[in-house]
Amino acid sequence: MQKENQLYNIQPADRLANVSEYYFSRKLKEVARMNAEGKDVISLGIGSPDMPPSEETINVLCENAKKPDAHGYQPTVGIPELRRAMADWYKRWYDVDLNPDTEIQPLIGSKEGILHVTLALVNPGDQVLVPNPGYPTYTSLNKILGSEIVNYTLREDNHWQPDFDELERMDLSRVKLMWTNYPNMPTGGNARMETYERLVDFARRHDIVIVNDNPYSLILNDRPLSILQVPGAKDRCLEFNSMSKSHNMPGWRVAMVASNPTFISWILKVKSNIDNGSFRGIQLAAAEAFTTNTDEWHQENNIANYRRRRDIAERIMRTLGCEYDPGQVGMFLWGKIPDKYADVEQLTERALHEARVFITPGFIFGRNGKRYVRVSLCAKDERMLEALRRLRALEW
Repeated sequence: MQKENQLYNIQPADRLANVSEYYFSRKLKEVARMNAEGKDVISLGIGSPDMPPSEETINVLCENAKKPDAHGYQPTVGIPELRRAMADWYKRWYDVDLNPDTEIQPLIGSKEGILHVTLALVNPGDQVLVPNPGYPTYTSLNKILGSEIVNYTLREDNHWQPDFDELERMDLSRVKLMWTNYPNMPTGGNARMETYERLVDFARRHDIVIVNDNPYSLILNDRPLSILQVPGAKDRCLEFNSMSKSHNMPGWRVAMVASNPTFISWILKVKSNIDNGSFRGIQLAAAEAFTTNTDEWHQENNIANYRRRRDIAERIMRTLGCEYDPGQVGMFLWGKIPDKYADVEQLTERALHEARVFITPGFIFGRNGKRYVRVSLCAKDERMLEALRRLRALEW
């Protein structure tokens, strides 16, 4: 009989050797420990909106949560009300026509979508183009799934747009998919119709699928764009959008992918074998937010609120001696650190441990981010002002 507490020589799957715990998962544990010690760290790290959704959205959720028949499993395709609301929202903001029955798939967050799209379109050993700097999950999930990462360069002197001359010089024979993200995170580089048009043309000529991640287009941006506005884009492109940023619903995990019916059917084939649709009340409340959030709500929550905070973030950057592009959009501010620092963590670790302010070092987004920091605008005005006060109290 084996001993109850016997240790077994169990090893993790080989794929885990290619990735580490997500930076924010690790770093926020450290912040939590510091807070538990009474240090009151101000986090300007992650992009998690701190404001609530609209009152109408919350009311619909509460009303449906009280219904005794609302708590069963939901269809993976999403309820019709949500799909129609998503299609109407795309028409309202981007003037893009989407068939709610065949060209939209609701997601439990865009992170899930990255997984499902990769499973549906990319075989192990296929190459994928990933921006540098870029969202770390594009790299980590593709590594886990056995894709070969090929980075393409985003540069400040090119306004963080793809360098198409560099792309055309690459050996693209094994590239299956290209990840893009405009408005860009972490750099704040805005979407450009010229970039979208060139991406669609590039995809068509090289038989590559473009996946554009588009959750920031309504934040501090008076000209929201979608890659699906380009004629013929649906044939080669998918686009993610999310309620996390523009509707103050990050914890609700409601997002979508839009494309042609064939791509959507492939994603559904994957998704239906992994999960179900989210709680019916969440889907109905999300449909309410898509439908009834007014222009006034948008202006206050996505423009005026972040404009106030952005002004404070710019003062933080100047205090740290960082340079930044005032034309950035989205809910972060991206700044270049002074030459006197050997590496970015000299600055960010000092800010954390001496000023008790958590700022994101740019190296987590790739090699091209190693001389940059990112400040989140997702903290109350008074907390951002306190962060500024603490940082000003130090000699930089």
